[in-house]
Amino acid sequence: MRAVTWQGRHKISVETVPDPEIVNPRDAILRVTSTAICGSDLHLYDGYIPGMRAGDIVGHEFMGEVVDVGSGSSLKKGQRVVIPFTISCGQCFFCEKQQFSACDNANPAETRDASELLMGHAMGSAFGYAHLTGGYAGGQAEYVRVPYSDIGPVIIPDDLADEDVLFLSDILPTGWQAAINADIEPGDTVAIWGCGPVGLFTIQSARLLGADRVIAIDHFPARLALAKSLGAEILDYRQVNVREALDEMTGGIGPDACIDCVGMESHGFTLDNILDQVKAQFYSVTDRPHALRQAILACRKGGRVSIPGVYGGFADKFPLGQLMEKGLTVKSGQTHVQRYTGELLDMIRDGKFDMTSLVSHHAPLEDAAAMYRHWHDDQDDYTKIILKPGLEKTIVQNAHAMADA
Repeated sequence: MRAVTWQGRHKISVETVPDPEIVNPRDAILRVTSTAICGSDLHLYDGYIPGMRAGDIVGHEFMGEVVDVGSGSSLKKGQRVVIPFTISCGQCFFCEKQQFSACDNANPAETRDASELLMGHAMGSAFGYAHLTGGYAGGQAEYVRVPYSDIGPVIIPDDLADEDVLFLSDILPTGWQAAINADIEPGDTVAIWGCGPVGLFTIQSARLLGADRVIAIDHFPARLALAKSLGAEILDYRQVNVREALDEMTGGIGPDACIDCVGMESHGFTLDNILDQVKAQFYSVTDRPHALRQAILACRKGGRVSIPGVYGGFADKFPLGQLMEKGLTVKSGQTHVQRYTGELLDMIRDGKFDMTSLVSHHAPLEDAAAMYRHWHDDQDDYTKIILKPGLEKTIVQNAHAMADA
């Protein structure tokens, strides 16, 4: 089969690799019909996530048709399913608490020791995201093996198109959990750093949970325009001092909740971020947490900070004193996808989420290397890319341009 592989920093290639096979009774094999490139994949592309090996198959946002099942699978051949990016056994201490991304069984013994050393405890597992998280092959491929297929896959009815439900795999539940972790109350003002796909779903989620005002912060005009279309007030951090603007907009109090949807590769030419970028080039730090620092400093006293943005290791210049003195509550973590997919599917059916306006491009799987370059270098034009295995010729569709035509 053909699959998208990581070959090193800024090196993605589509290769012919062995087809996946059933290796456990709870496995299923999926023929992938749609798969997306996630912002988290850019951390792999930039070489900031440890534990990648040349030839690893990437991708953790995918769906498709079941073509084979083990004897312990609850799926049936021919079903259309969306697969959560978190691989979870459903039976361990953490899964029973519905903390699925912390599953203690999915990370195999040969990979868990390194993550335990780095993180303090063994990490949960995910598709296509380094050997620290299990070394599982990802879904940017024609076929993929799905472990624990009796836990989590979302069966999709035929009347819903792939594009309506694909993001149940990651970014929709991630945005939803980000808003839930912010403990949003009716009347709240919520500030969100980052208007990428997760940020856009977080905006929608915050409003659904009762936020009175949502303020979105970014610098890409197209992403800010999308945020505004979803009901957010917008701030371009190149044009304003964000902390001063937020103070003015909230009468000097600050937002009730601040959500960092940026993660470990903040943009910007602030002094702290420039120092982070220099240190990152020499691998003396792994993260550039400027957005998180700004969120902590901007949040009102007694407020809440939610961190769905991915961080990979150690950061310096962290405003720990400010966090403590202001009495902030912080919640973070990889998404417990399986906890939310049922209710979110119902909400999609009820039209509560805009699932498609953030999609800017569709492309064949064979164009993955070029799409990664565009996703990395042209983020104002490329807001979300869906790859389609099986397309034979190069057809790149810009959904925004088609909508304007």
